[in-house]
Amino acid sequence: MGLLDKLFKSDGDEAKEKSEFPWTDLTDKDQITIAKEESKEKTIAIFKHSTSCGISKMVLRNFEREYEENEKTKLYFLDLRKHRDVSNAVADDLSVRHESPQLIIMQNEEVVHHASHQDINATKLKDLT
Repeated sequence: MGLLDKLFKSDGDEAKEKSEFPWTDLTDKDQITIAKEESKEKTIAIFKHSTSCGISKMVLRNFEREYEENEKTKLYFLDLRKHRDVSNAVADDLSVRHESPQLIIMQNEEVVHHASHQDINATKLKDLT
């Protein structure tokens, strides 16, 4: 892949890259209730990402590079451009102000941590697991 391809890859290319990571796509408001229920048994993380934002792409790549997969965590990926209504519902249902990029971590149906931009890191998720 050439330099220009790396700089200007399409959303489709990014989706291919993302599919290799253990994300569960968050595409429906009903999944928020499911995620809250799942948080009784494992740590749930929701990564809100804007595919049109360079900073968001950088933070996503850094998170994926740092993350160590484990059975105690489930990761949700929310594409803000495709599912703005779901993003708004996440903010309302979890009482967390919308930011992008953003990582929201839940345990026992409660938000235990949220961060945005360069404050997002996989180490915090690992510490809470």
